[in-house]
Amino acid sequence: MPRFLLALILLAAGSIQASAQDNVDCNNAMTQMEMTHCAGVDWQEADADLNVAYKSAMTAMRETDSYLPENLKGATDTLREAQRAWIPYRDKACEAYGFLARGGTLEPMLVLSCRADLTRQRTAELNELSKGFE
Repeated sequence: MPRFLLALILLAAGSIQASAQDNVDCNNAMTQMEMTHCAGVDWQEADADLNVAYKSAMTAMRETDSYLPENLKGATDTLREAQRAWIPYRDKACEAYGFLARGGTLEPMLVLSCRADLTRQRTAELNELSKGFE
């Protein structure tokens, strides 16, 4: 019975924390927990923008492949491979950045902020691919 009560208490505490984070004003985050939550939200938004840019860039690369001779095709495969290589690079680079506050409450926020920053940079690169030489 004590394990059941402990599990119930932990579940309730997690629900309260999640509920409290839903009400965080990221324009006025005050505690480390709020700032880390907001950094996570920022990264999720940046990641959503990245996914849109990637789809657009893939469309542009498919179009490029469509008019290239067979021996010159490969734009879509190259972009896919580049993106697959970039994701672990971003994650490890940001993990390294987190070592500035290793073990502290600031570390997760540093990692999430880094991911948002690098993701925005990658989104800009993908948007350039989509536009081509305009």
